[in-house]
Amino acid sequence: MTKRPDEVALLAAAGNLLADVFARPASKGQYGYAFALNASRNDVVCHGVPSPAEVLQDGDIVNFDITLEKDGYIADSSKTYLVGDVAPEAARLVRVTYEAMWQGIRAVCPGARLGDVGHAIERHATRHGYAVVREYCGHGIGREMHEPPQVLHWGRPRTGLVLREGMMFTIEPMLNAGRHAVRTEDDGWTVRTCDGALSAQFEHTVAVTRTDARVLTLRAGEKMPA
Repeated sequence: MTKRPDEVALLAAAGNLLADVFARPASKGQYGYAFALNASRNDVVCHGVPSPAEVLQDGDIVNFDITLEKDGYIADSSKTYLVGDVAPEAARLVRVTYEAMWQGIRAVCPGARLGDVGHAIERHATRHGYAVVREYCGHGIGREMHEPPQVLHWGRPRTGLVLREGMMFTIEPMLNAGRHAVRTEDDGWTVRTCDGALSAQFEHTVAVTRTDARVLTLRAGEKMPA
């Protein structure tokens, strides 16, 4: 039986890829974090620390979150992957989380408010029975990894900061299959669901254009869902 790759091996591959495109992993060294990406598996909500002890198994879901800097500007993106034969309920959580991110992106245009973005995400999540993590949010991004404003993934329509052309920020909802409560491990980084339920996340960096949102971190072949 072929052994599944461990997270450190995938981390090394990511580092080689960044070197090929002359980009710097902006998370490495930021706030004392030692790695080029976060690896968050199953009930880990975010900020998972890669480890050779974490061997990916059939049925896992795992989020890889990477931030890179090129030519003085920073972009942030993450995706939750299905490993092997994943249970239908896990695959559904991942699908709905991806859809929720795009619901938030669709709400972005000049004159809209951040509350519109958060409300669109929360509405889609709760309609499908999932909880939105509230302790972590999206953020402005540009010359620095974390800039104003905070982009909450819940909210009330027509409230919050008014969006203007030229703004750049991340939209990165984390949805839990159980309760929204989370806890941080003793390592100071790894965040898990309190009830042990699965969690998924997707993230893109977006810019507000004259008419809507431009996604700056689209993956090869990726398009806004219909």
